[in-house]
Amino acid sequence: MKLATVIFSVGVAVFAGCTTKRNVVTFDMSKIHISANYVNPLVGTDYNGHVFPGACWPMGLVQASPDTGHGTWDYTGGYRNSDKSILGFSQTHLSGTGCPDLGDLRILPGRDIRSSSIAYAYDKSSEVAKPGYYSVFLSEPQVKVEVTATPHCAVYKLTYNGDLPAQLLVDSQYGICNADVLSKHVLDSEVEVYTNGGRKFSERSANERFSGCVEIHGRVHSRVWVDRNWYFTLDSDHWCSDVVELPAADGEKAPKYVLTFADVKPGESVMVRIGMSSESVKGAKSNLAKELSLRRRLRPGETRLSDDFEQLKFDAFAAWNRILGRVKAKGTNEQLANFYTALYHLFVQPNNIADAGKPARFSTFSCWDTFRAAHPLYTIITPENVSPFVNSMIEDYKQNGFAPIWTLWGKDNQCMIGTHSVPVIVDAYLKGFRGFDAEAAYEAIRSSLRDRHEGRRKENWDLLDKYGYYPFDVVKAESASRTLECAYDDWCAAQMAKALGKKDDYEFFSKRAQNYRNIFDKDNLLMRARDSEGKWREPFNAFKLGFGEGNDFTEGNSWQYTWHVMHDPEGLISLFGGKEKFAERLDMLFTLPERVEGQGEVSDVSGLIGQYAHGNEPSHHTAYFFQYAGKPRRTAEIVREVFDKFYLNKPDGLCGNDDCGQMSAWYVFSAMGFYPFNPCGGEYVIGAPQLPEVEISLPGDKKFKIVANGLSKKNKYVKSVKLNGKPLEGFKITHDQVMAGGELVFEMGK
Repeated sequence: MKLATVIFSVGVAVFAGCTTKRNVVTFDMSKIHISANYVNPLVGTDYNGHVFPGACWPMGLVQASPDTGHGTWDYTGGYRNSDKSILGFSQTHLSGTGCPDLGDLRILPGRDIRSSSIAYAYDKSSEVAKPGYYSVFLSEPQVKVEVTATPHCAVYKLTYNGDLPAQLLVDSQYGICNADVLSKHVLDSEVEVYTNGGRKFSERSANERFSGCVEIHGRVHSRVWVDRNWYFTLDSDHWCSDVVELPAADGEKAPKYVLTFADVKPGESVMVRIGMSSESVKGAKSNLAKELSLRRRLRPGETRLSDDFEQLKFDAFAAWNRILGRVKAKGTNEQLANFYTALYHLFVQPNNIADAGKPARFSTFSCWDTFRAAHPLYTIITPENVSPFVNSMIEDYKQNGFAPIWTLWGKDNQCMIGTHSVPVIVDAYLKGFRGFDAEAAYEAIRSSLRDRHEGRRKENWDLLDKYGYYPFDVVKAESASRTLECAYDDWCAAQMAKALGKKDDYEFFSKRAQNYRNIFDKDNLLMRARDSEGKWREPFNAFKLGFGEGNDFTEGNSWQYTWHVMHDPEGLISLFGGKEKFAERLDMLFTLPERVEGQGEVSDVSGLIGQYAHGNEPSHHTAYFFQYAGKPRRTAEIVREVFDKFYLNKPDGLCGNDDCGQMSAWYVFSAMGFYPFNPCGGEYVIGAPQLPEVEISLPGDKKFKIVANGLSKKNKYVKSVKLNGKPLEGFKITHDQVMAGGELVFEMGK
């Protein structure tokens, strides 16, 4: 790396919502590992990745990013790299999800703005995306847009170069949702414009030109994926010469304003600050005051003083580098770009929705996805966040009546099956985390898995206990998948009951965890739905994909779901008649035709190798099943094939939705050479490393290093493994062994 001196702001408390202390320190870049430099936020912004390229703070409330669309499944992240125009920049986004929401408070700089339906072409070559920073040049209005973020705020630097006067659209009606919902998703709002003298825009006299140092703040009540209130405050460092409210379309209930900055000269910049809160307008203002310190121009002609945008940009970059730098990897530039981009996507969420200075309250828990690998990875890389995650889940239980399924801004959308916050909570307890009330956590688990809850849409424990499975003639949607995924949650609950000495509950949940056996068809050697009389569904098409009512599986088919028994691999193998028959059948999964059949929402089923679908989470552990069958060679082959095909350093380089970091977590674990096959309890199955060296910084100044000697394109197979100089017994390592520090050495060969 070329010698250079860079200024970073060394800060504290990245995750609890605190801002950095501006102690300026000079670093020689040749002497430190700048992990964040390798991140490419544009990876996954096209095809099915559904991520956004904009600026955010690790696990912050704000994700300030450009929007190029909002009307279809393609735009759940608000942006597609292949689009040629930008609708604006909104302050909150989801990363890699399959459903849309957020997109709060759209702004768009321009000129002669007369309608909120405006969009501007942009110069693709001008686009820059780095951790904590995004920049682009809007061609038609000739405006350079730069944005950075703090935990609760977005800061824009808008440089106007074309025809003037400079204008800014501020649209509180906008959201990332289907086009037919856009005018209806806001249920009500209270938004007001004030001048620095405290005058309200709504109280201006007829035909009065409203000018001054403008502040806009308010509350918006919206409903897309979840029903929520969001709060904001916006101001700028320039005198606003005019404010105009645009006419509302039918059904719209939140205002849209055009601000004019008549004194801006060509080449001059306007700074715009936006504070967000999930709690109150007061909270949004407080977040802005605590995290920023803008001093605005009071009247035209005065000298402008404001936050140093470059300093804020480096603060965000430094925050990302502190987290990403906990893992130091070696490899080619392409490998490091993929690795650190995956690690970056992992820490975009969960999001701390509490106001600055308050105890952390995390949300954006996409548990159906992230329990599999993302949460186990958090227990290694950022263990300080694990107990706050669990405390937030306990709070969700108290608020909603059941443990989280899929929470966003503290509200549960219940869009998926199972209660997969259960393995997250139990895994934390079994790994020794004690920063939460274990009895309260267990109460949330037990009640969520045994009691009937009003408003709980996708589970019925009475039926499950009566039949030992969900009958497809009674449970009309996804009965087979629900049986399998609930069995896993029950196994996890049993382990915590055992740890807490609750014998009766342990026996109850252990028995119910075996329900997977009740839908295994020994003739077809596949999982299959059956009715309330015990009869298999006929006709049976093992390739049929589906989701929702009328389908037996969730975003998958029988071939993909048959292996969904992470808690009892030996038991499943015995149902097949032993390791050889099991391995033979499992191998068929990867050699069958890559065909897609069925109706419904199956866009998630992508990244096919045979019928294995890496683009969707139920398949993620499957390659590691070969270890249990005594065929580690196949694990190595499949992992390498997935790496070569489905994780590429380009906008369409992800084969499926990143799903709040789960796709990325699979990559990070698999690159290191081990994976949480059973993501609850602290065991990792050995795979085949894809990087020559990775070192993880652990608490207590300990390090865990993974070395792959002889790794190459041809040398993808593991010949031997040593842990701390001794041959590894079996094909697993434990969480305790990792966290104790040491060295895991793979000898690779052909």
